[in-house]
Amino acid sequence: MELNSKIVEAKVMHHRLLPKRNRFRYGIFTFQLDLDELDRLGKSLFLLGRNRRRLFSFNDSDHLNYGYSDIKENFLEYIRSQGVKENVGKVVLVTNLRVLGYAFNPVSFYFAEDESGSPICAVAEVGNTFGEMKLYFLGKETSDGKGFRKKEGKYFYVSPFVTLDSVFDFRLFPPKDGELHVRIDALERGNTTMVTTYTGRARKLSDLNLLWMFLKYPLVTLKIIGLIHWQAFKLYLYKVPFIRKKEDTSLQIGVHLGKR
Repeated sequence: MELNSKIVEAKVMHHRLLPKRNRFRYGIFTFQLDLDELDRLGKSLFLLGRNRRRLFSFNDSDHLNYGYSDIKENFLEYIRSQGVKENVGKVVLVTNLRVLGYAFNPVSFYFAEDESGSPICAVAEVGNTFGEMKLYFLGKETSDGKGFRKKEGKYFYVSPFVTLDSVFDFRLFPPKDGELHVRIDALERGNTTMVTTYTGRARKLSDLNLLWMFLKYPLVTLKIIGLIHWQAFKLYLYKVPFIRKKEDTSLQIGVHLGKR
């Protein structure tokens, strides 16, 4: 039986509009995982394991924690706390895995369906370089049947160049027909200051494709965090106002430790 989970080759674009323009684009790969298949992945693939060291590894502890050891149980507990009452069928998680034991996820996306396949909700799990994460819930009322859209106050230290009380404008589209599309804008005082897009095409999750992606994008998670720091350094040289982590801690709300 073929796996529902896929590997996704993707392009990420960041475009800062204010106060200084700075645009960059890079290629990566990521994963589109059916949470009911996680144990099966470790049995079907030699290069990928769950909670064990392989070339690629999925660790439940790298994601949301609501008192359970299993990621899907933690996810269900969280969305119930947000008012979801429907019986949940499939949950798809778009995320990075650990590569040679290391992972960094600037953002992961959960998409939940009911038992008939209709969308229930989406959740953005945003991480920072301090090992913290924050969840942003997009319920059924934010869906037009094709995707989810919601504006929500950030109140989380993600970048030293984006104010803590800015607004995220999420546009999240569940993976469909092998395509992945998400967009997150940052708004300050009603003006769009940064646009981030994430587009990709899924392919079969196999040992051969895992090896090919590893060779094509070596140490991809280190590449991501390296690019984050390089672009931050460029903005610093542009004299874009810099916000320190210890400033305005009262505006850092609903933050969780990213790993347990």
